Amino acid sequence: MAKIAVVGSGFIGRAWAISFARAGNEVAMWDQAPAATEGARDYIAGVLGDLEANDLLRGQAPDAVLARISVTTDLGEALRGASHVQENTPEKRDIKREVFSLIDGVAEADAVIASSSSALLPSTFTDHLAGRHRCLVVHPLNPPYLIPAAEVVPAPWTSRETVERTRALLVDAGHAPLVMKRELDGFIMNRLQGALLEEAFRLVADGYASIEDVDIGIRDGLALRWSFMGPFETIDLNAPAGVRDYVERYQGLYENLFSQMQRRVDWAGPVLETVETDRRAKLPREKLVERQVWRDRRLMALAAHKRKSEEDIGK
Repeated sequence: MAKIAVVGSGFIGRAWAISFARAGNEVAMWDQAPAATEGARDYIAGVLGDLEANDLLRGQAPDAVLARISVTTDLGEALRGASHVQENTPEKRDIKREVFSLIDGVAEADAVIASSSSALLPSTFTDHLAGRHRCLVVHPLNPPYLIPAAEVVPAPWTSRETVERTRALLVDAGHAPLVMKRELDGFIMNRLQGALLEEAFRLVADGYASIEDVDIGIRDGLALRWSFMGPFETIDLNAPAGVRDYVERYQGLYENLFSQMQRRVDWAGPVLETVETDRRAKLPREKLVERQVWRDRRLMALAAHKRKSEEDIGK
C-alpha cells in the first residue's frame, strides 16, 4: 500500500482521494481550510454507496475504502511518507508557485509532486524548485473516479523516471493515462474540447442550429461511438479499406470546411444570451446541483456498462 497526499480538497481533490483509496492506497487529505477537508470526507462517504451499487469499488465495502482516507490540518503530516503528492489548489500561477515551493521543501525526497492543473503549463510554476525534476501535471477529467483518462504533462526538466512512476501509479488505480511528450497549452483534452466548443458556438451564433440540436448531435450521435473508440479508430472503421481510404474519400470535405472555421465567435457576446436562455428553459438554475448528481449517476452506469461490455465482447 502506497501513501498518497492530496493537497486541496475541493471537487477534484476529493475525487482523486476516492480513486486512489479505491486502488488500495492510503490517502491523507490536507486543505488550508480545515472545514473544507472535513466536508470532503463527508462528501466521499456519500458517493461510495452509489459506487458500490454499480460495482465500481473493486468488490470492496464503502467503509473499507473510506477507512483509507484520513484528513489532517498539518501539511507535514499529510506529506510524511507519501510517495505521490496530488495538488489541487486554484488555477492561479502565483498560488501554484507558492504551494509547490512549500511541498517541495517538505515532501519526501523521492516523492512525485503532481498538479491537477487543467490549463497551467508545469514549467510556469516549477522552474524555481530544487526538486523540479520530480514535478509535472496530472490533469484528470472530472470526476476522476468515474472517467479513467488523465493527462500526464511533463515540464522540460521532469525526469523520465517521474513520468514512468506516475504512469504506473495511474494504471494501477484504473486510469488510462495520456502521456504527453512535451507540454503544450491546453494539453490534449482541452484542445480537442476547445475545437468542438468553438464550432458549437459558431453554429448557434450564426443561426444554423439550436443548442439542443448541437447537444443531440453529440449525445445521440457522435458520442455513442466516442464512448468506446477515439476519432482515429472511428475513421479507420468508417471506410471499406481503412484510414487511408477514409482520407482519400473525405479529406476534401473537411478541407473545404476548414477555411469556414477560422473565425472566432465571442462566447461572452450576444450568443451567450441565446445559450443561457435556452439552457435555463431546460434546466432552472436551482436544479443545477440536482442535475450534477444525475450526471454522475449516469456516468457510474456507463462505466459499469463499459466494463461489462469489455468483459463480454472485448476491448
